[in-house]
Parts: sequence; structure tokens; C-alpha cells
Amino acid sequence: MTKNILFIFGTRPEVIKLAPVILELKKYPEKYNVIICNTEQQKELSNQTLSYFGLKADINLDVMKANQSLSEVQSRILTRLQEVFNTNKVDATIVQGDTISVLTGALVSFYNKVPVFHVEAGLRSYDMFEPFPEEAMRQMTSRITDLHFTPTEVNKQALLKEDIAQEKVHVVGNTVIDALFCLSDEIIEQARQFYADKNIPIDDKLVLITAHRRENHGERIDRIIESIKYLSQNYKDHTFVIPVHPNPNVKDKIHERLGDTKNIHLLTPLDYPMLVYLMKNAKLILTDSGGIQEEAPSFGCPTLVMRYETERTEGVNAGVSLLVGADYECILEESEAILSQPKEKTRFDVKKNPYGDGHASEKIEKLITNFFN
Repeated sequence: MTKNILFIFGTRPEVIKLAPVILELKKYPEKYNVIICNTEQQKELSNQTLSYFGLKADINLDVMKANQSLSEVQSRILTRLQEVFNTNKVDATIVQGDTISVLTGALVSFYNKVPVFHVEAGLRSYDMFEPFPEEAMRQMTSRITDLHFTPTEVNKQALLKEDIAQEKVHVVGNTVIDALFCLSDEIIEQARQFYADKNIPIDDKLVLITAHRRENHGERIDRIIESIKYLSQNYKDHTFVIPVHPNPNVKDKIHERLGDTKNIHLLTPLDYPMLVYLMKNAKLILTDSGGIQEEAPSFGCPTLVMRYETERTEGVNAGVSLLVGADYECILEESEAILSQPKEKTRFDVKKNPYGDGHASEKIEKLITNFFN
């Protein structure tokens, strides 16, 4: 009997990491009827990225309002998702990662006694405020999950230590690597042309910077901005590209203090292939993003993580990323160690990537089939 599988997500990273799983399940219409629900936590970004993968949401919740609190957005998603369950027969729910859409999706599924499958399960920083609120959300989601798809053995062991039953936990790799392999030569050429049209040089002196996390607002983003300004002034032959997050706590400060620097290019949030093109060509990446920590190793690019804790310790342990926090001196010291050398001297072997082989979605499909059998 065909099973109705509900995918719930709301942000661009969730789309990127769930799209390969959606596409894999759609290969088997005799087994799965896929229902795609977008909470639209990031409305424009999530829908834009869906279209890149040739996908469209079946259900859009449109839950975001300006300046609403975490509790307000959670209550809105919970209420709207219950309506989805009232009008659809759901045999299992799939969520990914650690957003408020993940926790609410899992909660409503639990309340309706529907199995929850968690993609990218088992990540832990063990600090409830680093990252905030994601660490709490993923820990709470784990308690009501029926199948945990972990990227690495480290993630599996974290769940087993929390007394999650071993038969529920499966190491599959990270689906973000699957997504990277979806990029066609035509898409890569479109990305190249995108930057050529903007007169942004993409060469061996490219620095990619992303900063948006809630815990980096306030004084931390001030220190990050000052470090970027210093680097841009001392490496004027390098190009610094910053896709600026729309959150006004970040956007306004970055535009005010970096907008007039000639070798800094401030862009609106990028479509997925445009961001991948930057990662593929970057000499250095400075980021507080979780997804980029996983993607950058596929291109051998050194990554400085502007966070004090990371739940992606495998990259740090493998030597492909380094924690620098929002520490001005540390960011400068580690950045200069890379920028002062030719690009070819700073690359590492892509075989060191600890996050998977690009076949995670196939493994997930087989495990879902086994679950229902």
C-alpha cells in the first residue's frame, strides 16, 4: 500500500538537504505519495531553492510576521500544521535539522501518533545557548523521533548516550553532499555568468563570508564586521563577497559599515547554485552557517567557523574547519595565515570530508521501506 509521506520544512538549508530525499522517494510512486509542506519560515529563500530542484510545495503555511517572537511563530506553525493533519492522511513525517519548523513538525506528528523520521539527527553542541535556539530544538525532537538518520558515527553515538534505541539510529551520511552532486554543467555556467554580469572577479583570491546566527547579533556581529573591514583593507587584491542575511540586526550594520569598501561585494541572499559556485572557487570561507561547514570540505576549502561551539565537530577534528568564534584577534590571525599564501598552498584533500559520499538519500529510502515492512 502506498504510504503518504509528509515533508515539513521552512528554510533554505532544509530544502537543500531534503530535496535529494524527496527526489529519491518520488522515484517510487508505487511505494510513496510525497506531500511537501513549506511553513515558509524563510518564504522567498525556501521557495526559490525548491524551484531550483524542480520542486514545488503542495502546502504553504505563510506563518511569518514582522518582529514576532519565537513562541509566537511556534504557536502559528503548530496551529497551521494541525490543519494539515486534519485534512490529509499522513503515514510518516520527515523533518531535517534543528529549526522551529522541525520541532513543531515533530510535535504535531507526535500528537497525531504519526511516526517521525529525522534527517541529520544526533548533532550536539551540549550548550543550550550555542546555537540558540537550535540546540534545544534538536534535542527535544530526538525524544519523539522514530527513525534517526545521522550524518556520522559521532552523531549516532551521541544519540545512543541519550538512551535512544540502537535500532532507531542509522548512519547514512549528510544529504547536503547528495545535493551538491545535483549541479549540472549548465547550472555552473549560469552561476559563472551571474558573477561576470555583476563585475565580481571569481579567481584565486576570493573570500566568502556569511554571518547570520542569532547568537552572533549585538556586540559579536560588531567584532565580526570590524575584522572583515580590517582584512579587506589589508588584502586589497582579494575580493570579499558577503551574501547579506535579510535580518535587520545583521543587514543594517553590514551595509552601514562595509557598503563603501571597493573590494567588498554585498549581495542579497543567493540562490543555491550561486552560493555553491562561490564555495567551489573560494580561497577562504568565514561563516557561522552549519550547512557551509559540511559543504566546503567537498571543495577542499579551509573554513573558519565564527562560532564558539559547533555541533559539527567532525570537520574540526578532520582539520577542514576551525573554530574562531566572534574573536577579532583570532579571526584576523587565522585568516591572515591563509590569505598570505597562494591558494594552492592552502587546499586540503577532499577525501578528508567526513560528511558522506553522496548516497545518503538512497540509504534513507531503503530504511524507510524497511520500517514500513
